[in-house]
Amino acid sequence: MSDIVIDRAAAPRPTPKPGILDIAPYVPGKSKVDGVEHPLKLSANENILGSSPKAREAFGSAIDQLHMYPDGRAPVLRDALCETYGLEPERLLFGCGSDEIFQLLNQTFLEPGDNIVQGEFGFGAYAIGARACQAEVRTAREPNYTIDVDELLKQVDSRTRLVFIANPANPTGTWIPGSEVRRLHAALPPSVVLVLDGAYAEFATDPAFEDGMSLVREFDNVVVTRTFSKLHGLAALRVGWAYMPPEMAAAIDRIRLPFNVNIPAQLAAVAALGDVEFQERSLALVERWRPYLIQQLGGLGLEPVPSAANFVLVGFPKTPGKTAKEAEAFLASRGLIVRGVGGYGLPDHLRITIGLEEHNRAVVEALSDFMKG
Repeated sequence: MSDIVIDRAAAPRPTPKPGILDIAPYVPGKSKVDGVEHPLKLSANENILGSSPKAREAFGSAIDQLHMYPDGRAPVLRDALCETYGLEPERLLFGCGSDEIFQLLNQTFLEPGDNIVQGEFGFGAYAIGARACQAEVRTAREPNYTIDVDELLKQVDSRTRLVFIANPANPTGTWIPGSEVRRLHAALPPSVVLVLDGAYAEFATDPAFEDGMSLVREFDNVVVTRTFSKLHGLAALRVGWAYMPPEMAAAIDRIRLPFNVNIPAQLAAVAALGDVEFQERSLALVERWRPYLIQQLGGLGLEPVPSAANFVLVGFPKTPGKTAKEAEAFLASRGLIVRGVGGYGLPDHLRITIGLEEHNRAVVEALSDFMKG
């Protein structure tokens, strides 16, 4: 036994490594309103139709497996994705939501002093993971709330290891065509990994949009991430996946926690993937009501941003009594919860998830009353 005497009163306490306490924690959208028993939540871009009946049934079928550890390589889900999208199994990686995959990418490629590059309105999880690795986060201007390839490239230097872009983007809903993604990639050093976050890719229907899968096959420094949280309505189950070069997948798999995607989630995801009818209904709803919201809100004197996702970002005046913050409170008083995005550097905007017909009309009616008041 050691004969060292420790003065516990004077001993230093454990402290986080430099930079951890400087990270602003992620703040999710609100889900409650004081005084409103059943508010309508349009703040988190969840699928307003819920989830696939087949996915719910598959989730329930796992009740007899709750005592078992999942296979972290998700073989059943891996096979289903390969069959659905024509992918190679060795290129797939699974995570507890896309968020975990972003974190794993940061852990794998970043050392203190390295940097990542993202748009100025980039998803908060990219920066949180990078700063946890003591890396610098560089942001590029987004004119018209849209990723600008030239602005991104201005931020790239010899210590850049990852470039993150969401396409379509959150919280703006904007997107860039495949030609611009390819121009960006062509200008990046081979040592930089281009990460294409496709959380909302299914909602982008313009022929000029590309999901990036072919880029992954062509090059060894491109990653595409996807999720079952949005179109498939499985946000509570946290199922994300990525398509990447096989050598990269093998490297990241070494630090992936072994049981990260649970059995009920895997089974529900497989069933959701096969429920084409539910996917088509979900897409049809967004395609029907997205232009309605944009047109109606623009007619109220507001500034909706053109969107290719299942939400609309709306700009408000700076005039006292008409601000985004006041509009958010007014909508909440009507039982409508939307997303303030001041934390993304957009204090004059609100993000509104596209709902059912009655929800979208209620939002327009409420904001019409707000602007007249």
